[in-house]
Amino acid sequence: MADNIEVVASEPLLLPEKKKSISLMFFRFICVVLLAVAACYLFVSNFSSWTPEFEKEVCDLSVGKWIPKPEGPTYTDETCDYMASYTNCLKNGRPNRDFLYWKWQPTGCDSPPFDPLKFLNAMRNKSFALVGDSIFRNHARSLLCLISPVAKPQEIYHDRTNTGTFYYPEYNFTIYDIWSPFLVSYKLEAYLPTMEVYLDKLDSKWTEKYAKYDYMLMSGSHWFYKRAIIYDNNKVIGCHYCPDLGLKDIDSDVVYRKALELTFKFITTSEHKPFVILRTWSPTHYEDGEFPGSRICNRTEPFKEGEFNGDPTDFSMRNVEVEEFDKAAAIGERNGVKIKLLDTYHLSLLRPDGHPGAYRNYHPFDSGKKDVENDCLHWCVPGPIDTWNELLMKIVIP
Repeated sequence: MADNIEVVASEPLLLPEKKKSISLMFFRFICVVLLAVAACYLFVSNFSSWTPEFEKEVCDLSVGKWIPKPEGPTYTDETCDYMASYTNCLKNGRPNRDFLYWKWQPTGCDSPPFDPLKFLNAMRNKSFALVGDSIFRNHARSLLCLISPVAKPQEIYHDRTNTGTFYYPEYNFTIYDIWSPFLVSYKLEAYLPTMEVYLDKLDSKWTEKYAKYDYMLMSGSHWFYKRAIIYDNNKVIGCHYCPDLGLKDIDSDVVYRKALELTFKFITTSEHKPFVILRTWSPTHYEDGEFPGSRICNRTEPFKEGEFNGDPTDFSMRNVEVEEFDKAAAIGERNGVKIKLLDTYHLSLLRPDGHPGAYRNYHPFDSGKKDVENDCLHWCVPGPIDTWNELLMKIVIP
């Protein structure tokens, strides 16, 4: 009897324990599910936040295609008067205006239109130097025109080389447009039969104000193709394009490499550390014309990919830039200097329609003359060169 009583009495005691155990297991299961859901959420959230940074790294602004842009430019020759006369294709009477209605679309990322207000606000209390030749003047005037819908600068300096300084008082922002076609020192005087280039000395036109720059955009120029005696360590080491002088012939890419090496050495070791951007070579599009010896560029639409490979010498100069940039950027990163590449070579190569051509001069055919000089080096403003500034803005203001 006692045994039976014990058995009967134990049954109601075990039931609550089983229920408690089941409840605990269920609670633990729910906790595990909730933790798994939370972990998945955090992973997805973090991945989403990492994605833009990843895209920034893999996005190559120089790779893409030209697509139609129905709205056209944000300014014209009537709303902006900063462009040089030889690049003012609209005022000079260019009849075909299809070249204005294209947009560069990078592959895998976006390139929004130039936002002048955003640019000026980002540049408040800063200075921006553009250092180079007439192509850089071309580039600088495009920038001034893109800003012009919201602000007009005061031109506070101008000299005979067309070096200019533009100041936006509302933003305390200064743009320096500095003539320095070699980046290194050179001498071009009436008394000299041949220009001289000095590979051991930088051009003081840009170095003397270097400490004032917050940003500096630079490049070499087609002046490296000109006839010149080359000096290094105060000695003549050769000449480019002057076989009559009996000097060692030095290729233009060799001279350019030396100039970039000295320039980047100065930039990467200077105590002042602006944001430096190297813009790549600007290609030309000269073609044989109708008349003997004439060279023209009268195309009215972009090349298709692979249709035109360009001048091999231009491509060689661009390769020198990329190689020297890679070396300098690595040194700059160690020394706290930000150096970026604005690679406009390929997208510009596809735009033979973007040059002034015959319309570097005012209404060139009005006199009845058919064989007129063509400019297939500089760029119409407005025109494809505005894209350079759109990409520039994306680099300096991510």
